[in-house]
Amino acid sequence: MSSKIYVGGLPYATTDAQLQEIFSAHGTVESARVITDKFTGRSRGFGFVEMTNADEAQKAIQALNGTDLDGRNLTVNEARPQERRSGGFGDRGGERRGGGGGGGGRNRW
Repeated sequence: MSSKIYVGGLPYATTDAQLQEIFSAHGTVESARVITDKFTGRSRGFGFVEMTNADEAQKAIQALNGTDLDGRNLTVNEARPQERRSGGFGDRGGERRGGGGGGGGRNRW
């Protein structure tokens, strides 16, 4: 079973390939991805690495957490499941808002 690792504090110039190279020194890497802003395409300074072996993942976490990469201090730990986000535009956690109704006092015809 693969283990997913969160990597924070990445220098903004870090690429997926560099992230994979850093972690491959500690075991077999399935995937490595630097998260980017969907509008600008620039790195957001964190990423995720999936390793095939849980023991190798733990060793990588212990070896890399708190280390320096290009002047930035890395935060490396086991990734937590993504939190559920609220619905979408205007969603207020289940709160229903009034709307529609009598047309606001304006004659429509």
